Formats: sequence, structure tokens, C-alpha cells
Amino acid sequence: MTEATPRYFKRIFDDYTVLVKVNVNDFSGIELIKHPSGQIEKTILEFDEEIFEDLEVDEFQPCSPLEFNLLLKGLG
Repeated sequence: MTEATPRYFKRIFDDYTVLVKVNVNDFSGIELIKHPSGQIEKTILEFDEEIFEDLEVDEFQPCSPLEFNLLLKGLG
């Protein structure tokens, strides 16, 4: 089986930002929440095949892997 490239999404709320990584092969992923204090909250998640529709309904926009990974490493 070929490894598909993960997809990344972002939504900016009033006082925090949420970034989501979705592994297309198995619908696993990571959610990062950046709080106003600069604290990063990381959650490992399991999605279902409707995740892309759910993200669209929740007004998430595609974002770059670089932005996600910088935040994941505490550099964003």
C-alpha cells in the first residue's frame, strides 16, 4: 500500500488557534491548540472517513505542513 501524504488544517478562533493533522491512510491524527498564553495543547485523535466533511463544516482551512510542525515543535 502506498503511503498517502497527511493533510493539514487550521482554524483561528477569537483567542486561540486549532491545527489538525489527518493521516489519510488510517484516519489517525493530531490536534494542536495554541492558547493566548502561548501554551500548546496536543491531542492524539482517531477520525472516521467523514473527517474532511466535518472540518469543512467547522470552517477549517487547509494549512501548510511547515506551520503545523513548527507549532508541534514549540517554534510557532
